[in-house]
Formats: sequence, C-alpha cells, structure tokens
Amino acid sequence: MGTQKNCKMVSLYVTLATVLLCCHGVLAADEKVAVEPAGILATLDSSHPRLMLKDKDLERLKQLHKKDKALQEYVRDVLKHADASCQKPMLTYDKIGPRLLYVSRECLNRVYALGLAWRWTGEQKYAARATENLLAVCAFDDWNPSHFLDTAEMSHAVGVGYDWLYHYLDEPTRRKIRAGLIELGLKPGIEQYTKERTIYTTGRASRETGIGTSWVRPNGNLARYNWNQVCNGGLLIGALAIAETDPEFARFIVPKAVAALPTALRTYGPDGAWPEGPGYWHYATRYTAYGLTALHTALGKDFGLSQITGLSEAGLFPIWTAGPTGQFLNFADSGEKNSRRPMPCMFWLARTYNNSLFADAEHAVLAKYDASPEHVVWYISPSANMPYPKALDHYFRGDVPVVVFRSGWDDPESLFVGVKAGFNQVNHGHLDLGNFELDALGVRWARDLGSDNYNLPGYWDRKKEGKRWTYYRLGSASHNVPLMGGEGQDPLAKSSFIKTAINGVCPVVLVDLTSAYYKFSKYTIRGVAMVQNRRAMLVQDEFELEKPCEVVWGMTTDADIVIRKNGVAVLTLNGKQLIAKVLSPADAEFVVASAEQKPPEKRNIGVKRLMVRLPEAKGSVRVTVLLSPVWKDGNVVKTVELKPLAQW
Repeated sequence: MGTQKNCKMVSLYVTLATVLLCCHGVLAADEKVAVEPAGILATLDSSHPRLMLKDKDLERLKQLHKKDKALQEYVRDVLKHADASCQKPMLTYDKIGPRLLYVSRECLNRVYALGLAWRWTGEQKYAARATENLLAVCAFDDWNPSHFLDTAEMSHAVGVGYDWLYHYLDEPTRRKIRAGLIELGLKPGIEQYTKERTIYTTGRASRETGIGTSWVRPNGNLARYNWNQVCNGGLLIGALAIAETDPEFARFIVPKAVAALPTALRTYGPDGAWPEGPGYWHYATRYTAYGLTALHTALGKDFGLSQITGLSEAGLFPIWTAGPTGQFLNFADSGEKNSRRPMPCMFWLARTYNNSLFADAEHAVLAKYDASPEHVVWYISPSANMPYPKALDHYFRGDVPVVVFRSGWDDPESLFVGVKAGFNQVNHGHLDLGNFELDALGVRWARDLGSDNYNLPGYWDRKKEGKRWTYYRLGSASHNVPLMGGEGQDPLAKSSFIKTAINGVCPVVLVDLTSAYYKFSKYTIRGVAMVQNRRAMLVQDEFELEKPCEVVWGMTTDADIVIRKNGVAVLTLNGKQLIAKVLSPADAEFVVASAEQKPPEKRNIGVKRLMVRLPEAKGSVRVTVLLSPVWKDGNVVKTVELKPLAQW
C-alpha cells in the first residue's frame, strides 16, 4: 500500500516515538537498550515468509520428519485440523457480549493450520480456504478495538496469513489484505499507543497521567499483564508482515512494542511464576513466544527481551502447579477444573533456553492430546530424560508467591498440595489469600471453582466495595480460606510466606494473612504441611481476635460428605475416601453447606462446603484440620502432634 496518506498520518507518531525511546531506552536484563525507530528495519528480511517459520526452517523440519516419529504424529494432527478447517463455515462478525475475541482466535487457529498444511503439502485447497477466511475478516467493519485483545489477535492472524500465503496470493488480493490489516488493526493500534490516559491506583490517592493505554504501560496492582504481551505482540507481528510495502507502521509499532513488553516480561521474575494463575500463564507466554519469534525471524534479534530475568524459568510454572490429577492450582480467573493441556510455547521455551525438561513435559502431555501447528513451528525432539523435576516441592517467589508439595511425580494417586499468597488486587485475582488445593488418590478433594461469566455486571470492578467481590466464585466464601465476622478477606489485602521448609520429610509453609482480616484479628497466620512421610495434609490457622466474632474454616469439594462424631467427616469421590479430622478446638464439629448459586452466576451444582464454625470465638484461637487419604493399603493417618505454628 505505502500511500502518501498513511505516511503523513504515521510520521508524527514516529517522531514522538523517536524522542521517547532515545530518552528512555528499553530495559532488558537490567541494561538499557536503545531502539531507534528510523533504523528498526535495517535488518529486515525482505523476503516471504519471514514470520515464525522461514522456508529454510520448514525444510529442516521436513528432513527431521523422515525419522522423527513424534514429529510425524504432530504433522498428522495439523493436517487433520486443517482438513476440519476447510469444512467450517466462513468467519462472520459475531460478538459475544463486548467481545469479538472468539472470532479472532478462530481465525488465528485456522490460519496457522491451513497455512502450515499448504506449506507442508503444497495442496492448494488449504491456501484457498485460508485466503477466503482472510478476505472475510478484512471485510469486517472493525476488529472491535474497544476490546483491544480482539484487534491484536486478528492483526496477528492476518499478518501471519499474509506472510505465509504471500506467494500464493495475487497482487490485488495482497492489497485487500494489507488494506484490512492497516485500517482495522494497525491504525487502531497506533491510536492506542498515542492516546492520553489517567489511571487512579485503587485504594490510594495517587494517580498517573501519561500517553498510551493501560496495556502499553501497566500501572501497579492494576497491571493488565497478559494484555501487554497479546496487544504488543499481535501488533508487531502485523506490522512486520507488511514492513517492506508499508514500513511506516513497523517503524512506529515495533519500537513501541519493544519498549512496552519489559513491563510484563519482568513479571516472570524472579523464577518464572505468573500472578494471573496457570491459565493466563499460557495466554501470556504463548504471545511472548509469538512476539519474540517474529522479531527474531523478521529482524534477526529480540533486543534483549528474552534475557529478562525469570523468563528462562517460566516453563517450570505449569509443570509444578499441575497436580497428579492434571488439574492446576487453579487460582485467579482460571477456567473451571482447568487442567494441563497442550502448551506449544513450552517448545519455544525449551529451544530458547536449551532446557529439555520443558519440551519433555510437553511431549508427555501430547501423548493424550492433539498437537497444534505451533508445536511443529517450535518443534524440539524429546530427550531420554524423565519429564518432571527431581525435587518434590517448589517455592515460586513472584508477585503472587506459590508453594507446591507432592509425595511423588510418577504416581497418579500421589498426594499434592498447593498454597498461594500475594495480593487481592492482582489482575484476575479473587479474595483467596492462603487458599489451598489438594489432590490424592487421583482425585481433587479441595478445589477452586474458577472464574465466573466475564459479562456479569461489575465483574471487573475491583474497588474495595466493588461489585466483583459480591460474586460467589470471586469472594472468600467459595475458597478454602477462613471467614471472620461473616465477612471475607479485605479486597486490598496483601500476604506473604513467612516460612518455607521444603523438600524434607515434612514440608511446611506459613502464610501471614493479617492484612486480610485486620478488622477482627491482630494477627492471622495459616500453616500448611505434609505429615507422616507425606501421607496426609495438615492445615492450621491461628488468630488473635480483637473482639468476639464468628470464625469459620471452610473447604470446597465435589465429594459426598458424611459427618461423624468427634470432629470427623468422611469424604467420598470416585470410589475413593478422604478422612477429615478437627484436631483443634477439641470440641469442634464439622458441618456441611451447599456451594450452589442462582443464575446469572454459575450454578456449582453438587458442590459442597465442609466447614468448622466457631460462633463466639475470642482471644487466641487455633483451628487445626487433618486431611488424610485412605490409601490402597487401608492405612490412614488418624492424628498428629499439635504444635503452635511458631514451632513448626
């Protein structure tokens, strides 16, 4: 395209970007890296395809394919996906609530499958159908920039499609696709980078005024972490796709994206965890892989972004936080019963950081699921090593600290416990500081219900009195945390682990929850441990109450529950049993309540709450609960020695 109108429109933005970047640079690996917009395309590979998978890399894969059985299977999966995409109806503009996102993602999935199938086989039916889809979305009135994830993902899809199909497309079709990408994707993106904004920090009087929307420069506790990678990554991919014909867009967008990405990428520090939970870890990390791969294949460098502290260890997070049931430690707005499924960015991490563990763990998952095109793009052969770490416990020290314990890796019935700390205002966060989840005997006994419908009124209102906290799944009453005085945790609360003793006979973690319950208690500490050679779990909460109030211990479960005398409850699920025992207070008994809710909230049908209620607790209070699986040999841990948390 390269029209005079476009050049004039972008020139002022490029000038602004030049001034900003020359003044501030880009921080990567604790160093400043100057990115000059005027020279950003000096190393551009002007040929096509240049994004994600060049022809020389495709040829290398084809040679490897002759002898690599795993790759052969993954290519079959891609061709199956492409054949199915050929039969699907054409994409249409169809919003769900405020989002066009599922259409953008469907376009992306089709483009990768059809594009790779054409490049692999040469069969024109794949290229033809991909082209029809690209022309369809480029004829939309917009890509829904009001919810900019939609626009960014569509820009990615159209950019990769244009690049991969370049030699199939005739010039009139190329012009149509370029025009759609520019008008519906890149120009709205430039508006996002340049608009003025003011952000008020929740719970404080401070505010920040600047240029660029929230995903350009996320702010404090309200950082939209995954938006940063998705929006910046999608736009830079789209801009690089047409950089030889319309260079003004790449000269503006790529430096701005490179400048903005460290804000999110540093969130992986210091050791690879992700504060929005394992579900959003995948979304964010996948787009990190897309964006940095595109920079490398198109420009030959990623400006040091891949060297930011923590990113090299990011592949550990989904490995450690998945229990033996396959379900994740499901904190934040994860999908219900969110399980470990294929994550092709694990191959990218393995290749980028020469860590075969990440790839081997992904190959193990792909033994049960189909591979995606990106698994082929980032393919790395399996090694002969075991697909899990040697240690049994791990402590992630990020913005939302997480500790996980397990009794073994290669036994699907092993004991697994995960505990989280952090802060309640984190993006996608719930009021769940100190929450735990528990697997044993191939069953998830203590669970997190996950997210609710994002379109519920006020779902994103995280203010102290925000509507978000009135929804059952997001508040404390649905989580495995204490309740005091009929209230949940303070929405502005923060917590941290004050002791971790891991990889010993009895792993222990203590979490300070004082900030969450300050209205009722001078201090609140939760201790979680594996006991008796990792055959049972102990949860102990200690409070120093300011005044008498009700204290409730609660756990959410899918199990059937039978209450017995002397503080015992028997939980049964999938033919397995877990014994819960109240060790303190000595006279306390369990009660059972329903977790079911009424529409429009999700129903939680059949889900229960196992609880201990102390109606008039006062002074120093300790609640201790032992959770003991009934193992195959019939053994069950019936009791343990009680100690104050200070002696744990």
